[in-house]
Amino acid sequence: MLTLKLLRENPEFVIKKLAVKNFDATEIVAKINALDEKRRSLQAEIDSCNAEQKKAAALIGGYMKAGQKAEAEAAKAEVALLKAKSAELEAQADENQAELDKTIVLLPNIPCDLVPEGKGAEDNVVVKMGNEIPDLGPDALPHWELAKKFDLIDFDLGVKITGAGFPVYKGKGARLQRALINFFLDINTEAGYLEVEPPVMVNEASGFGTGQLPDKEGQMYHANLDNFYMVPTAEVPVTNIYRDTILKESDFPVKMTAYTPCFRREAGSYGKDVRGLNRLHQFDKVEIVRIEKPENSYAALDEMVAHVEKIVNKLGLPYRILRLCGGDMSFTSAITYDFELYSAAQGRWLEISSVSNFESYQTNRLKCRYKDSEGKTQLCHSLNGSSLALPRVVATLLENCQKDGKIIIPEALRPYTGFDVID
Repeated sequence: MLTLKLLRENPEFVIKKLAVKNFDATEIVAKINALDEKRRSLQAEIDSCNAEQKKAAALIGGYMKAGQKAEAEAAKAEVALLKAKSAELEAQADENQAELDKTIVLLPNIPCDLVPEGKGAEDNVVVKMGNEIPDLGPDALPHWELAKKFDLIDFDLGVKITGAGFPVYKGKGARLQRALINFFLDINTEAGYLEVEPPVMVNEASGFGTGQLPDKEGQMYHANLDNFYMVPTAEVPVTNIYRDTILKESDFPVKMTAYTPCFRREAGSYGKDVRGLNRLHQFDKVEIVRIEKPENSYAALDEMVAHVEKIVNKLGLPYRILRLCGGDMSFTSAITYDFELYSAAQGRWLEISSVSNFESYQTNRLKCRYKDSEGKTQLCHSLNGSSLALPRVVATLLENCQKDGKIIIPEALRPYTGFDVID
């Protein structure tokens, strides 16, 4: 959430920067500033009214003591009128504040200066590529056929139990899932990330804090009776650990990692591009989250990108890193780097990680702050990244590592799987 101070002092800057995200903020910024002006005006009236009320109330005792009953009654009447006026002003202020709160969350985060302009995925910038794309030959199978051939994943059984997008992993397929989760977590903890195991359901305040609500409400599974949401990513519960928290400078850097199943409705997703593991309603993901002082957050972002790249390199899979353009970025992000793996069997790139700096957008919602060296309370910066999302990693691994009718497990993963090949 953008700060009122920024919107009040630099409205033209906000409008210009949000245009990079193809978002016209002109009317919303004007409305917010009008509501903010009214908020401050009402507060000034309330303060003045309360001061007059206090002054009039102080006279009553003196009048009574002096036997000036008429004057005392007049003062009481004035206090009653001022109380009524104050109550009316408070009601107006509450209504105005509710409208202000509802409006300010309609503004996305401001993209940083590194974000290129563009409308969609075709305008993203490739900043790095690595590892060779294998030549699998004409007989290469896509992962959904490999999964059936080796009895690794049963998509039809998932449909029977739940519905489309809820696969059942079996045998070596299930073992591969568990191996990847442990592999990712071990690399993250070795890099200094504290492993946490959070709930996979969150309340509305948590969803609001990280920006999933109200922006992505339709994409989240909702337990109506308790008003809980299934997590779309571990980012939500893990970042909310620091909601309503004031950190000390000595607490930084805050580095956390977590594995959770993730749940996304993905409404409207269909067709060949979502076949098999390409897009699911339930999937496994390991996440890294950082809370940083503002001056350190971009160095932290570079570290996180390098960290995810290290994981991909250990698997030996062909990848590219993209800097997303304004039109392809999330609502909450100030800058995002996407990692994609090349699926040689499908002949296309598959996203497997997003690493983002949210600057103070989330922390303003979360009220996640710290005391600086001068004792002043400042907003922290928050960052997160997938390290990694499993479905498309598994898809690419199965497809790119097929050879001579077998699937050769990457060497770094073998201590976790307990097997070298799937045959």
